[in-house]
Amino acid sequence: MLQRWNLPRLGALLLGLMGTLVSGSDFQHHRYEDLVRALFAVQSECPYITRIYSIGRSVEGRHLYVLEFSDNPGIHEALEPEFKYVGNMHGNEVLGRELLIKFTQFLCEEYRAGNQRIMRLIHDTRIHILPSMNPDGYEVAARQKTRHSEPHKQGPEFNGYLVGRGNFREMDLNRNFPDLNALMYYYEKTNGRNHHLPLPDNWEQQVEPETLAVIKWMQNYNFILSANLHGGAVVANYPFDKSRDPRIRGRTTYAATADDKIFKKLARTYSYAHSWMHKGWNCGDFFDEGITNGASWYSLSKGMQDFNYLYTNCFEITLELSCDKFPPASALPREWLGNREALVSYLEQVHHGIKGMVYDENNNPIGNAEISVSGINHDVTSGVDGDYFRLLLPGTYTVTASAPGHLPSTSTVTVGPAEAIQLHFYLKMAPKQNLNVKPHHGKKNLSSTKVPLNLGPR
Repeated sequence: MLQRWNLPRLGALLLGLMGTLVSGSDFQHHRYEDLVRALFAVQSECPYITRIYSIGRSVEGRHLYVLEFSDNPGIHEALEPEFKYVGNMHGNEVLGRELLIKFTQFLCEEYRAGNQRIMRLIHDTRIHILPSMNPDGYEVAARQKTRHSEPHKQGPEFNGYLVGRGNFREMDLNRNFPDLNALMYYYEKTNGRNHHLPLPDNWEQQVEPETLAVIKWMQNYNFILSANLHGGAVVANYPFDKSRDPRIRGRTTYAATADDKIFKKLARTYSYAHSWMHKGWNCGDFFDEGITNGASWYSLSKGMQDFNYLYTNCFEITLELSCDKFPPASALPREWLGNREALVSYLEQVHHGIKGMVYDENNNPIGNAEISVSGINHDVTSGVDGDYFRLLLPGTYTVTASAPGHLPSTSTVTVGPAEAIQLHFYLKMAPKQNLNVKPHHGKKNLSSTKVPLNLGPR
């Protein structure tokens, strides 16, 4: 086990770093200590718009550090959406980790330089960046890479296609989340809940420490949009990852969410802003427009992106960013230039659709109110401050807000292609005889079905 990191040791580690942000031309791979130094250097360079916090520890005791960007770090501001990027979930898929470290430096530098686009993003969004969800697996992969660092020995056969993929216990973290898809597919047939599905009993004992930390993170922040950065292919992958029909073997089937159109738009946003993803032909595979439905590619159970959609208000896609899972440092500048605009453009998508407050008759905010859109069988909820966010494509929608003990309220709204439209709701108390709380649908644990593991890039 690693010696546990403490603040005095971190302080010593960071001596000499204050005010020395990594220069734009300095592309390198970051081991754990290097990653920590890089994040704290950014925080030191931009102290008024950043905050570093840990969401937990890996099996070996490494912190899972998040760097937050906001004009009020550490504070959720009503009507300001929360966004996250997660990298290095598979320890040997390292490009996402390096891109996110570079992205934090870029945001800080551009903000200080007065870049209006970046300043507006940071003023209007609370951005959370987790460069490495699996620091233990990364160290295993990096050690393997060091042993085979000769230029002619690059690629999966020498990096080890699976070496370092899992965490310290060799558990694949993208097969480690509670399986809510089985429950969702059951509810679709029985007209049950369509959002915020209940977790199985004893779920905390069934997941790895890194997975537990990320789920607790999701519980503590009302994330609206997210992307999960992987490697081994070049494509933007959107939910659902798990096929609705487990009986089909050897054949892929498209598994659409209720928000299939908006997910396609989100995936296309990244793909077309990326220098070459949208061209389709990459790594010997072809994906039309550089996007794919997860289950249409191959079915995957207990993945993180489906869990986001079914357990929280967050829409997440999985970004496969490189053919080589552990590219050489010399490839990083080209990869950064290929992804930089896409990382910014995708982040900007959190500001589309509708958003607003849900109040009671006395102008008190109502948390956990349900926001439903006619024709889309997936509701979202308001946060603890009463604010809600609903990603939508341009169009006219009928939207209803409801909360226990209150009469529902319905409005029609037209969404344009630009900033989110604000739509507030004021809910009246229901008469005593109408105090009906929505029935709670039974918690049926359907997550125990055994399915063969598929160890593709995701």
